[in-house]
Amino acid sequence: MDNTYLFIVILLSLLAIGDLIVGVSNDAVNFLNSAIGSKVFSFKNIMIFASIGIMFGAFSSSGMMEVARKGIFNPGAFYFDEIIFIFMAVMMTDILLLDFFNTLGLPTSTTVSIVFELLGASIVLAIIKMLESGELLSALSNYINLEKAGQIILGILLSVFIAFSIGALVQWASRVIFTFQFEKKSSWLNGLFGGIALAAIFNFILIKGIKGTPYSNIELELLNNQTIKSFIENNLLLVQIFSFTIWYLFSSAIINFFKWDIYKIIIGVGTFALALAFAGNDLVNFIGVPIAAFQSYKAWVASGIEANSFNMAILNQPVPTPTIFLFFAGAVMILTLWFSSKAKTVVRTSLDLSSQYSIRERFKPNFISRSLVRFSISVNDKLKNLIPEKLLLNLNSSFERKPLKGHKKRNGVPEFDKLRASINLVVAAILISLATSLKLPLSTTYVTFMVTMGTSLADRAWGADSAVYRVAGVMNVIGGWFLTAFSAFSVGGIIVYLLHVGGAQVIAVIMFIILLIIGKNYVNHKKRNKATIEEDRALIVESNSFQGVINESGSNIELVIKKSFKIYALLIEGLSKNNLSPLEKAKKRSKKLENEINDLKDRLFYFIKNLEENSVSASKFYIDLLGCLHDLSEDLTYLAKISHDHVNNNHLKLTFTQIKELLLIEESISKIFKEGIEAFSSRQDQKEFEDVLLEKNNAFSLIESKINVQIERTRAEETSPRNTTLYFNFLIRSKDLITHKFELVEKYYGVVKKL
Repeated sequence: MDNTYLFIVILLSLLAIGDLIVGVSNDAVNFLNSAIGSKVFSFKNIMIFASIGIMFGAFSSSGMMEVARKGIFNPGAFYFDEIIFIFMAVMMTDILLLDFFNTLGLPTSTTVSIVFELLGASIVLAIIKMLESGELLSALSNYINLEKAGQIILGILLSVFIAFSIGALVQWASRVIFTFQFEKKSSWLNGLFGGIALAAIFNFILIKGIKGTPYSNIELELLNNQTIKSFIENNLLLVQIFSFTIWYLFSSAIINFFKWDIYKIIIGVGTFALALAFAGNDLVNFIGVPIAAFQSYKAWVASGIEANSFNMAILNQPVPTPTIFLFFAGAVMILTLWFSSKAKTVVRTSLDLSSQYSIRERFKPNFISRSLVRFSISVNDKLKNLIPEKLLLNLNSSFERKPLKGHKKRNGVPEFDKLRASINLVVAAILISLATSLKLPLSTTYVTFMVTMGTSLADRAWGADSAVYRVAGVMNVIGGWFLTAFSAFSVGGIIVYLLHVGGAQVIAVIMFIILLIIGKNYVNHKKRNKATIEEDRALIVESNSFQGVINESGSNIELVIKKSFKIYALLIEGLSKNNLSPLEKAKKRSKKLENEINDLKDRLFYFIKNLEENSVSASKFYIDLLGCLHDLSEDLTYLAKISHDHVNNNHLKLTFTQIKELLLIEESISKIFKEGIEAFSSRQDQKEFEDVLLEKNNAFSLIESKINVQIERTRAEETSPRNTTLYFNFLIRSKDLITHKFELVEKYYGVVKKL
């Protein structure tokens, strides 16, 4: 049996490595948001700051490991064979949950998942023990550290509201004082801000970084033989005053003598500090449980007692985490951060929701978001009536910002300015340091995200055009967090029950299922990515010259024609075979194409604003093209809907003759679309466009003839009204589709011909 438990410990170590990789890919980039959003550094430099911070944080996270050992349950109430199953259930659940949420693209928190997994697994095992021994359920407090668990859960939940509120308050006050012209303020005011910000970050590094390491307990003669930890605790106010003075002088010198950007320094140091906090606070989520299992195994082997008789009260004693484990975990986190393909994409959610400018909104408004926005507007209107008009004008002037030229090109323009980025980092660092000093494993994801949302609200980034979408996005993210907690508790409890019933054999079965699920998700995801590379190409026009607009519009039309042809082919395939699968694909792709074209229309304002003075005539050309593209996408959406509904409702399938006619029409349309693609690929070859336009009458004549044939059939032999309605609608809308496709060619060809 010794080998079985050794195998379990080794398996837990392997799960920890997988958890590190998947977990860091999922939420490690949360501390990169401010630096990436403000675009004051290159992505490479941001990653260097973060990597250094992660390694420092990894070495300072030893104290947080106590949460995994005794923060949720009372170790003395369990035996070794029970505690090892709790740890195994937690790690299995964590891998499953992270893979599940990553597959769905839902945001999650590794802190919340690990806490609720421990809670769910330990409560279920405690109930099993109580039922077997005949104890009442009221004795649950003997097994579960209810008070500590309550503090942890309350701390996590409160952190959401506290982070949002404090972020909003600090940002509002800062903007009132500094306005959007903060760089033009006096040097002493910017120096004061730099002093406060850097002192707060330095204080945070002292509390979270230095005090968390074993070296903080070394006595130093310089400190009158006090340890660093005791000196900081005994002279906290003095340390803070001294820190502020030093950093204020440093900031003033940087601004006045070196002419450096103090905000850039704050963002760089803040990114390092927040990465340190992430590693220090969240490392327990990935390796805390395996390390606790390893230490439990060592203690049990040394005792020589049977596994079902060895009490785990030893976990109540503080045991330092071996430095080599911390170093290895930190190295894995850094490598994952650098090489994970998700590192640049996971930040997109919070950056989109906090952008200072109008962007393509990712979330759909819902009843809750609309109600909250209406309520907020009502409260805001009432508050305005209580504020003197002169004061209100002064306050509003602080929030006036100049639009950035060319901000449509979002890759080169920041989502928000350096003042807001600094506030995001400083407030998040302070909140995390306070919680960590109290040994509360709050979620860094929650704190960084909610601080960012609070500062966005206070900075009026959520305007009338975006508020309902941004609020809906925040509600979606928070909903994902609650789903994480419920899933972690439930799945953790179910798995520990199965392990208790089936023993070591069930571990092998569950691990096989986990590997099967993860492997299947990986293969399917890879196949989907390979199949949709062309489909995922975005429609975008960023040029500000007439010639540039023409070239980019030509690329867009070529792409739309390719997608349209594939959608139409899927429709014919689905109807001819009476198969729902191709029709579902066509419906999904037509909706996606419609959304992309709507995004182009939504960016029309910024397109016109961005044009050069001598290229204004491009606006009319571009608006006409958008109209044709919109009509074409509507045709496809309608065809996909009626075809899908017909087959999905199990109506009478098309006759052999109708299918044969549709295949002839597809062959004709295929020729038109392929020639159109070739014309827009060459773009400047006018003969290609002329050849396409020559096919117009042939295509119309073919469809007209089939409509006439169907009319005769309906009068003579057709008996199914739904079949006839579908076929007529399909033919008529196909004719509209061809009409709009030729309109695209004619309008584009007309401009190219003139040039």
